[in-house]
Amino acid sequence: MMLDHTTDTRWRSMKDLFRRFLVRRDGATAIEFAVLSLPFFLIVIASIETFIAFSAEQLLANATETMARKIRTGEITYKLGKAGTDKTPAQFRKLFCDEIALLMTCSANELETPDKLYIDVRTFAKFTDIPKTIPYSGTDLNINDFKFAPGGSKSINIVRAYYRWDIVTDLVRPFLSNIRSADGSRQNYLMVASVVIQNEAY
Repeated sequence: MMLDHTTDTRWRSMKDLFRRFLVRRDGATAIEFAVLSLPFFLIVIASIETFIAFSAEQLLANATETMARKIRTGEITYKLGKAGTDKTPAQFRKLFCDEIALLMTCSANELETPDKLYIDVRTFAKFTDIPKTIPYSGTDLNINDFKFAPGGSKSINIVRAYYRWDIVTDLVRPFLSNIRSADGSRQNYLMVASVVIQNEAY
């Protein structure tokens, strides 16, 4: 009889404990926070990263306009025999990198061998000859025709800048990236800035 009473008492105690566990709400907030915190922080990080990327894209556009204006006014020339204004491709890249240094860094190797920043400056006989599309090669950027060769006085030129922006958040990288290497090892957000100019009569 004692055994049955003990068993019954333990069963009631377990039922009361389980009932109290269901009724109590002390840890509900902590559990809800644990469940919702991961997607919340991912959204916050993705928003911050999108904002920074947008700011960097504006910086790239401003730098492209600044460098294009220097070409248009003759402050920067190419192979015209002017010691003060003639620039090599590496010198032009260095000046461009200085313009975007606030959010984008150019390594020493970047000046000679582009890895993130790609610049294309060319002259054309007429405006209709200027390319209107981004030179893609499959899913990656085709840089085979890129060069630094602006024309002289009154020439028509295009100044294009491309930057491979690294996406930090792994989970949002597939959604934000719009350019991929052929083997898929690199996924980046490609920033594009383009300015068409006709040089002044300098």
